Amino acid sequence: MEAAMGLMRRIPPKHTDTALSALLSLMPNHSSDLLSQVDQPLQVLCDVDSGKEFILCEYNRDADSYRSPWSNKYHPPLEDGSLPSAELRKLEIEANDIFAIHRDQYYEGGISSVYMWEDDNEGFVACFLIKKDGSKTGQGRRGYLEEGAWDAIHVIEVGPEEEENTNYRLTSTVMLTLTTSNESSELSVCLDQLDVR
Repeated sequence: MEAAMGLMRRIPPKHTDTALSALLSLMPNHSSDLLSQVDQPLQVLCDVDSGKEFILCEYNRDADSYRSPWSNKYHPPLEDGSLPSAELRKLEIEANDIFAIHRDQYYEGGISSVYMWEDDNEGFVACFLIKKDGSKTGQGRRGYLEEGAWDAIHVIEVGPEEEENTNYRLTSTVMLTLTTSNESSELSVCLDQLDVR
């Protein structure tokens, strides 16, 4: 498993799906570990109720359905999918609105989604996702850039308050792929478990 994870860290982001499929066929007994530990380029789906796009990831997935942060419904429909509490859902809606403004001002477009859920330690977890397509057909093409993608996953674990202090743990993954008219570059950066108090 350690060798498989080492290999996946060195694979260019645009080849992650192919490499992961090959590893899953070689290591079927470790499929759940591989799927939960390997970050893949983010996919997008349109919420038919709101008409807005949202990002698919392991954090809004239940079985083969994905929950939209806009309507709080699963696509395809799932009757018993897990949902955040009413209080956390209100915070999730506000976070999506605020993060959409940040995305437009900082990234000049793209797609963002924020998901929140309760954890087992009386705290909660929030996942902030950004996908920016810089390809010829996507938003944000500039200068020598022929194609490119920015996929960012930020997971913040918020612990319960202890003696007027709250513990936070941030885990960020950024997958960046760029192809210019002069040369090709692919970069995958992973920052793990930055603890902030």
